[in-house]
Parts: sequence; structure tokens; C-alpha cells
Amino acid sequence: SELKALASTAGADVVGTMIQRLHHPDVATYIGKGRAQELGDLEKQLGFDLVIFDDELSPSQQRNLEKMLDARVIDRTALILDIFAQHARTREGRLQVELAQLEYRLPRLTGRGVAFSQQAGGTRSAGAAGVGGAIGVRGPGETKLEMDRRRIRSRIADLREDIENVREQRSIHRKQRAAQAIPVVAIVGYTNAGKSTLFNALTESEVIAENKLFATLDPITRHQMLPGNQEVLYTDTVGFIQKLPTKLIAAFRANDVLHDLQIGEKPRVTALNKIDLLDEPSELDLSLYPNAVPVSALKHVGLGTLREKIAQVLADSMEMVQVTIPYEKSELVELFHRRGRVDVEEHRAEGTFLTGRIPRTLEGYYAPYLEF
Repeated sequence: SELKALASTAGADVVGTMIQRLHHPDVATYIGKGRAQELGDLEKQLGFDLVIFDDELSPSQQRNLEKMLDARVIDRTALILDIFAQHARTREGRLQVELAQLEYRLPRLTGRGVAFSQQAGGTRSAGAAGVGGAIGVRGPGETKLEMDRRRIRSRIADLREDIENVREQRSIHRKQRAAQAIPVVAIVGYTNAGKSTLFNALTESEVIAENKLFATLDPITRHQMLPGNQEVLYTDTVGFIQKLPTKLIAAFRANDVLHDLQIGEKPRVTALNKIDLLDEPSELDLSLYPNAVPVSALKHVGLGTLREKIAQVLADSMEMVQVTIPYEKSELVELFHRRGRVDVEEHRAEGTFLTGRIPRTLEGYYAPYLEF
């Protein structure tokens, strides 16, 4: 299950699972007193020291369960926060993790305090439907110094200000890229679908690609050339996952990739990755995705076809133009080649004649030289 995969990513050995079907959660224990007692009996048999719930628990539910069990209790949100704490590498990512952790822990303070600095947890023994050790309490947001609510709120305010400053810098860089009219190809999909491996294969780079959920938290962008010598920027993104906690959606802008890019209005190319895992190619039913490109990012299969498909889709979204560029404006010819797609190029007495496609954002540069 997905929860097992998340627990394994956090470094756990899962020793048992329990499913409870209810019309509505129990106010006191989420799963009901009887089921909680059964979980306690299971703990005595298996000896686990942590239980993970697949939904978010209220602070009182968490406290009540920990009183009934000889084990720590965390929920899906705490587990994912722990994974994010392990994988965030940029300054903005680490700030976002710390902010999300403090906002999550603030209503759960009991007297143990909360933390800031990275702290490696000790042993991690397995738990029923969960994991052990320090999972759920590690990362930026963790220290031995106890904090009261006033100090936590003060730290939260500082973090929000720092994050806003970082975002302003990112916005400046984004506007600079937009002004250059370089197409951005965002690789989006479910977490652990092989996006980072595909990113590495397409860009000939070496970002971290692991068989874990959320191995990539910080968007990474690399420059590359498509067939026809067209420049693009590939971006590796945070993966999708079911029931991502609301705080994390906001913190890591998990929906911004789709929303800000207005994905419904953008051209898309579907890549069916990991075809190397098929015993027979015939097992892949392309009738479900007639325009998809089967690839194996790991084995570098189908990448040429994928690049050509991306180049074609980008060309179809550009504006067809015919221009004659004076020879003293040779930089515009070079720009046409780098940002657009040249179909015809002729050297005439009055200048360089070009037929092809360019991004609409560059039309102003070529308007004086259009052929009518």
C-alpha cells in the first residue's frame, strides 16, 4: 500500500497492518476504544514502538492513543513531514519543512517542547502499520531546547518572512527566463514514477534518483537542446501523491506546477515510463493512451522519439512567420534558431530569409521584418 511505501521511505520495517472501517472517526481514538485495545494486544505480540495512521489525527486523539499503547503514535502528515525533512536540500525547501513542522506541532504541544536543528533519531524498530525510532520528529524543526508557544509563533513569523524573500528571488529568476522566451518542459507525475531518472536521461545530468517516494522535493531546472537545435529548459518537479496534507500542498506548491503553468491550456506529452519492467512489449495497451510515448528512462529506450514529440508539440504551439532579417541584425537569426524552429533559410541580397515558427513572446522582435 501507499502508506507502507511511505513508511519504508522514512526508513522503517513494517511488521503489521490493521484496517478499521467506520462510518465516521471516533472522537476520542479515531478507531474506537475496542479497536484501540486490539492494537494494544498486537503491540504486546509484535513489540513495535510506533503506530502510523493513514489519516490526520487530532491532538487529543493522538494523546489518547499514546496513553493506551506502549508506543508512539503519529499520523500520515507527520510521516510525510519526516520524509520531506530528509529530502529537502535547497534553502527554501528546508525553510518550508521547518515551517510546516512547527505549524503542525504547535497545537500538539504537551510540555515536551518542539525543536529546530537536525537530529538523527536512534534505533528504528518496526511498528504495526508504522515505523519506529525518531520518524515523525526529525529534521529542521527539531532540537533539544524546549520552546514555548510564544517562541514557536515568533519562529514561524521569521520563517514566513524568509520564505517570502526567497520566493521573490525565484520570481525574479522566473521572469528573466520568461523574457528570454525559452520553453519550459515540466516533468510531472506520481511520486516514484521515474521523473528524476527521466530528467537525468533527457538532460544528461545526475540529480538524485532513488526508488523512494519524494526523492525529489526541490524543483531542478536544466538547459538542453531538442532536435532542430531548439533550446528548452527541463524542470524536475515534486511528485503527486494521494491525500497530501493541506499544509504541504501550500508549503511546497505541489499544485503550482499545474495551476501556475495553466496545464489545461498547455500542450502535453504523455510518457509511459518503466517499459523495461514488462515481460513482453505486447503487455502495454497503447489504445488507452494512443498519443503516448513508451519509454524506459533507466535503459534510455524511446528517448529519441520522446524528444522529437516534445519538439513537435512545442513547434505546433508557436507562431508561423516569414521574415527577412538584414545582415546587420544577425543576432535575430541566431535567436530564431535558438528559440524557434527554422524550416527554410535563404541568404538573399537584402538579408537572411527565414520561414519557421517562433514563440509568440518574440513576435515583437521580428514584426519590422515580416514578409506579407
